[in-house]
Amino acid sequence: MNGVGVARDASQRGLKVALFERNDLAFGASGNSSGMIHGGLRYLTSDPHVTEKSCRDSGHIQAIAPHLLFRIPFLVPFERSRNARVLYNLADGFFEAYDIYQPLKRGKPHARLSPDELRRLEPGIHGDLVGGFSFDEWGIDGARLCVANAVDAIERGAKVYVGHTVERIERREDTGEVVAVRYRDQRTGEGGRLRTSAVVNATGAWSPITTSLAGLPASSSRVRPGKGIHVVFDRRLTNYAIMARTIDGRQIFLEPWENMSVVGTTDDDFYGDLDQVRATSEEVRYLIQGIARVFPQIHEARAIGTFAGVRPTLYAYGPSEDALSRDHQIVDHTAHGAPGVYSMIGGKLASFRLFAEEMTDVLARRFDLGARCATHAIALPGGDRAVDALALSRRLEIDAVAGRRLVYRHGSRALRIEERVRERPREAATVCPCEPVIEAEVRYVLRHELARSVADVARRTRLGLGACGGMRCAARCGQIVAQELSLPPREGMRQAAEFLARQAVTRAVALGPEQARQEALAIASVRSELGAPADDDDDVAATAAGEDVDRRASRPARELAETAWRDQSS
Repeated sequence: MNGVGVARDASQRGLKVALFERNDLAFGASGNSSGMIHGGLRYLTSDPHVTEKSCRDSGHIQAIAPHLLFRIPFLVPFERSRNARVLYNLADGFFEAYDIYQPLKRGKPHARLSPDELRRLEPGIHGDLVGGFSFDEWGIDGARLCVANAVDAIERGAKVYVGHTVERIERREDTGEVVAVRYRDQRTGEGGRLRTSAVVNATGAWSPITTSLAGLPASSSRVRPGKGIHVVFDRRLTNYAIMARTIDGRQIFLEPWENMSVVGTTDDDFYGDLDQVRATSEEVRYLIQGIARVFPQIHEARAIGTFAGVRPTLYAYGPSEDALSRDHQIVDHTAHGAPGVYSMIGGKLASFRLFAEEMTDVLARRFDLGARCATHAIALPGGDRAVDALALSRRLEIDAVAGRRLVYRHGSRALRIEERVRERPREAATVCPCEPVIEAEVRYVLRHELARSVADVARRTRLGLGACGGMRCAARCGQIVAQELSLPPREGMRQAAEFLARQAVTRAVALGPEQARQEALAIASVRSELGAPADDDDDVAATAAGEDVDRRASRPARELAETAWRDQSS
């Protein structure tokens, strides 16, 4: 998010910009966050300037991408305890302090609620309560926000290379100044060299690795990676987000997010492979246990998946993960003998635009640019005007929900997708019924939003991320990807199977006993259809019982993928 933010701001101010992304836009934390442009309530006492920045930038993001934002009202139940009444009154004062910042992000002031008022708003709230509070936050699709910034940068002359890894940052031997970057296309293996006099390292948790490509010590851009996981449920379980506490006292939440519900989040130091970040069954149980104390119906809900990301938190040795600062900073590597190399460390989704502005201000001074930042005033692609979603769905003769989701993701650019359907009426066909997604949108993101695979399409449209886990749409999406990108049909099949396998793995760790039995039944059916011998090895049920997901879920995931492809293709 920070990288595309700088690309947009710098290209608006007249700089020649190239952006390299090794995987895909929003592959990391930006596409796997809690999906909120929130004001940073939890930082109010320790880092109030972070709260102020987040609230201020939330207001700017709402102004430039109004179609992507949606209100999430929060409820905070207070359980009865020995000092509950005193703590309750203190919390009231805390929320009054937060109300000072609410106008910056168009949030409503908090309300003090009795136990009966809480249950009237959300009957599912459980427990012996002394009362509670409500306050406002805003939800957003982080992947769509990344894509919109990248598209805006491209339309202003920037070059964006997805699937390209930077292998080396070249510097002069005498002065240490940066002169070029060497890169390689991950798909074709072809390499290239791009001359430049400034490099911005905005790679989040990967920052120390990227810094080392310039011959600098990794410690010069050190972060403390913090893993956060979320559990996804198949529908809205409540219209309010509900705060709760885990067994060790951490704050967690259940939130209605778009057309589903999300429980999050953990915060643990991470030392593993940053390209293979996955939730574990232990982390899932930890979150569900905490939510169930105030919302026991969570045990009856259907989990459909998990997702995980790694925060690039500012480094500090000693404090617990929760106590780390969520502020951001710019490292000028001139101090390390590398003029022209900069690293963006820390930051939050809610204040990405401000962080990008600060970084681009540094570049503007370096290149003696007079242009000032205008990213807070210029709409992102699709955010320039409102579109009547119901009228659009009638014109396209598609479901009203499909029309509304199309407008949510693309704003006014949904009209460009409408133009495709007018020219090719068959593209109004629904590919993914769970989200829902029409064929014209899939083809549009492949042509205009840098998507290169089924997984890339899913990030941009949420195809396959709903209740079916891709079983009803990945195969057709793979066919479209192969057609649009002139790939062999076999490659489309491979991508679909890979996507389904990934979805099965992320789902397996969240299965309850009933779901595990259903999954085991599906696997037995697959084995029978494929003529595979039956065995006593109930892989998914074992995973749900807490065994290692990578070791146990791979074979049934592949079998489910192969069957889904065969059924959809026929």
